[in-house]
Amino acid sequence: MMDRNLLKKAIQVWGKNAQLLMVLEEMSELQKEILKHINRGKDNLAEIIDETADVEIMLTQLKYIFDIEKSVEDRIPQKLEKIRVRLEG
Repeated sequence: MMDRNLLKKAIQVWGKNAQLLMVLEEMSELQKEILKHINRGKDNLAEIIDETADVEIMLTQLKYIFDIEKSVEDRIPQKLEKIRVRLEG
């Protein structure tokens, strides 16, 4: 479980824009590790785990910044249904 207070404090201390940029940076780092795994056959599972954790933390902050936690949660079933339809289609 994420420490909501800690993440909200990070937003307050470092600012919304800095944290939004950090979301992009962390997603880019995860993307880089996935590409290394696919393109180079690199055994980098530890790096993928670390970057995935960073991305999840930053996505949680993103939801706090825009106050969209509930909206995202509500939208997930619709997105999953779309995947189900495509898989069965």
